[in-house]
Amino acid sequence: MARFGIANEKALGVKIPEVRALSKLIKKDHELAQQLWDTGIHEARILATLIADPKLTNPKLIDNWTKDFASSGCMRPGLRQSI
Repeated sequence: MARFGIANEKALGVKIPEVRALSKLIKKDHELAQQLWDTGIHEARILATLIADPKLTNPKLIDNWTKDFASSGCMRPGLRQSI
């Protein structure tokens, strides 16, 4: 993971296709998304961006999440535009 600029101490090594498959099972769950983000675990944060409910996402939440980015892997294209 380090070769991608991802800190190993906060990553589990779960492959992104597996995270995406899990997000399809969960669908939208904003409360779970916040709990996942709060873990600080790389893959959990990616999953959080996939299951966060855009209707409940606001600029304050986006600002709080983006200040914690350690790599671009946590960024879901279009997340900021969905609010």
